[in-house]
Amino acid sequence: MGTSVQVMPLSGAYGEGPLCYLLAVDGFRFLLDCGWTDHCDPALLQPLARVAPTIDAVLLSHPDMMHLGALPYAIKHLGLSAPVYATEPVFRLGLLTMYDYFLSRWQVADFDLFSLDDIDATFQNVVRLKYSQNHLLNDKGEGIVIAPHVSGHLLGGTVWKITKDGEDVVYAVDFNHRKERHLNGTALGSFVRPAVLITDAYNALNNQVYKRQQDQDFIDSMVKVLSSGGSVLLPVDTAGRVLELLLIMEQYWAQRHLVYPIYFLTNVSTSTVDFVKSFLEWMSDSISKSFEHTRDNAFLLRHVSLIINKEELEKLGDAPKVVLASMSSLEVGFSHDIFVEMANEAKNLVLFTEKGQFGTLARMLQVDPPPKAVKVTMSKRVPLVGDELKAYEEEQERIKKEEVLKASISKEKELKASHESNAKASDPMVVDASSSRKSSNAGSHVGGNVDILIDGFVSPVTSIAPMFPFFENTADWDDFGEVINPDDYMMKQDEMDNNMMLGAGDGMDGKLDESSARLLLDSAPSKVISNEMTVQVKCSLAYMDFEGRSDGRSVKSVIAHVAPLKLVLVHGSAEATEHLKMHCAKNSDLHVYAPQIEETIDVTSDLCAYKVQLSEKLMSNVLSKKVEFAGGALRCGEYITVRKIGDSNQKGSTGSQQIVVEGPLCEDYYKIRELLYSQFFLL
Repeated sequence: MGTSVQVMPLSGAYGEGPLCYLLAVDGFRFLLDCGWTDHCDPALLQPLARVAPTIDAVLLSHPDMMHLGALPYAIKHLGLSAPVYATEPVFRLGLLTMYDYFLSRWQVADFDLFSLDDIDATFQNVVRLKYSQNHLLNDKGEGIVIAPHVSGHLLGGTVWKITKDGEDVVYAVDFNHRKERHLNGTALGSFVRPAVLITDAYNALNNQVYKRQQDQDFIDSMVKVLSSGGSVLLPVDTAGRVLELLLIMEQYWAQRHLVYPIYFLTNVSTSTVDFVKSFLEWMSDSISKSFEHTRDNAFLLRHVSLIINKEELEKLGDAPKVVLASMSSLEVGFSHDIFVEMANEAKNLVLFTEKGQFGTLARMLQVDPPPKAVKVTMSKRVPLVGDELKAYEEEQERIKKEEVLKASISKEKELKASHESNAKASDPMVVDASSSRKSSNAGSHVGGNVDILIDGFVSPVTSIAPMFPFFENTADWDDFGEVINPDDYMMKQDEMDNNMMLGAGDGMDGKLDESSARLLLDSAPSKVISNEMTVQVKCSLAYMDFEGRSDGRSVKSVIAHVAPLKLVLVHGSAEATEHLKMHCAKNSDLHVYAPQIEETIDVTSDLCAYKVQLSEKLMSNVLSKKVEFAGGALRCGEYITVRKIGDSNQKGSTGSQQIVVEGPLCEDYYKIRELLYSQFFLL
């Protein structure tokens, strides 16, 4: 039999819930993503809780809540202790996403599911890989190779290829085949005939409009509102699709010479853009080439202001403006408060660029027709005063005293145990009896008492007189002074790495923007006050799809092109999942599976795999034959040549290339042409 492969969804199957799947490859258990919704309901993680301690490795595909939001909670509470693998952007931007979410929650609630320290501990040991980097696992995973590949959709987004004994398992969710301003299209099309493909049915029923026209409609809808004196709110994620929106607005604001202010408002907005500026090699070819030739960084934003609190917005009052604010769900964060302020004005526009999560305010407002009024909870954190402050301080003092007492008792026990062990290990002391008596008498004459000892000190049983521990720190000296060991002054490699990461933004001071850091470091006692209110929705509401996922037609073409032996469908509504399942089963010879949550399916390959080891004697007699591929030409049969041509070396070239089939119009010609056509799909 081939490599043993089993798949079990823990969340995100026959529904649009967060993504989290268990994949077992010959007994080695991968956790594919670890997502959570903005509600952070622990009940959703019950399936994960049952398997978390058995996980051997975690693979993260995208840096947003739906793909990694539950990771800090799972490590802190569910016993997840496996190494985590991700690309550098997923690591950095995922970290900022979790910071932004925590701060948004902490400002309006006593959030205790995880803390900033838990987030730090979670991301501290993430193993970061580059695209196409083969990483060989060891110990239990010996023989398994994992490699991240370009996914599109979000910066650093990953299609994971897991290889064992020549068979590939590909995990590709939320991919995008289209090239965008800041991202290349997915590399999924380069995989051919993997043993298993795990992909999503999220967009199976959706077909996208022409992108350039969509961009123009997006800008026109905002300009129309702004020119009429209104403002526009775009609820966005922390560090995901918002990057594409920023570049679109930068481009059109420059082309049309627009002067309306644009604000990007999250708790970590400046840190987000600072990190993104250093990730150009992870972006589209056009951005990389532009930087190489002109040193112009696409994320040196000239028309967008980065802010981390609402003070700047309040200065503008009712002046027309565009605000991109987190969170996209409108459940918490700056977007929630700004929506409440803008909803009462008919001149304003709330423009959604992605579908809201189920059960959130954003999803409620995206129904057709939208509600005329919604109930919201407004919360804020205020300092304690009066009796509440006094009671809090008394309680803290009591807790502090208890901790000091416990520490004192614990230290006493440790000292006693240490002295007892020292007494047992010490050598008997040889003492002159007469001198001992003289010393004792001399001590009694001056009023000293040799029996008085400090509380907690226990003298060794072999001692003649009271003794206190003393350890002499001796050092070697030479002609030039004290001998110095250089190793004592050298930082260990892990310490250097930690310090470098702290300086680059891994510590609290570097990762959190100044205002957010001050908010957390403020030790003044506080509480959260809340009140429910009904908001009249008089503003305009609109939805435009800028999620950056392949649409249904393209997903079907990609699957047909990759042609896996077995296909596993996850993450999509029941209707979309069944539609894609039936389409693939009808139009191909694929084995298609669509498991329910906690349903385990066996997708072990039907092929037999054998390992053959050739002896040195046999290899020494092997005659290798050289095949010519010079000039980008491939000889097919006796008459036909397939040649790749392009103008990538010419000045002003766009780098486009073509495949040309040369030869007489014979039977081989048409067979080869048909075979080539079958390898491509419509963009």
